[in-house]
Amino acid sequence: MVYAIIRTGGKQQRVSVGDRFDTEKLANDVNDTIELSEVLAVGEGADLQVGTPYLDGAKVVCEVIRQDRGKKILIGKYKRRKNYYRKNGHRQSFTRLRVDAIQADGINETASSSSTKSEAPAAEAPAAEAAGE
Repeated sequence: MVYAIIRTGGKQQRVSVGDRFDTEKLANDVNDTIELSEVLAVGEGADLQVGTPYLDGAKVVCEVIRQDRGKKILIGKYKRRKNYYRKNGHRQSFTRLRVDAIQADGINETASSSSTKSEAPAAEAPAAEAAGE
């Protein structure tokens, strides 16, 4: 399973193809495809490529699934014995992304290629059993 460590919204995130994650609000519409080029590392198993600070030519292709706002958090100010209390609320906007592809030197993992890789060994197994019988 290929994974990438990306930087978006001032935070680092470890993602694989097919993962969904939330990030700070991006100015894209739903169903838009975006390319995240701030890829810090790409790895598969024990093989890891690390950038300084970013990998040249590496990118993660994502699709915007949802633009939404998070749960409301309440903030209060209070001064004792002064009959002073102020309450305020805040809802942070976020963008939900789905990873469609990870591309780097020698690695080109897409959603369709990762699903065919998992199906290929299952298709070969019955053929091997039939030859052995």
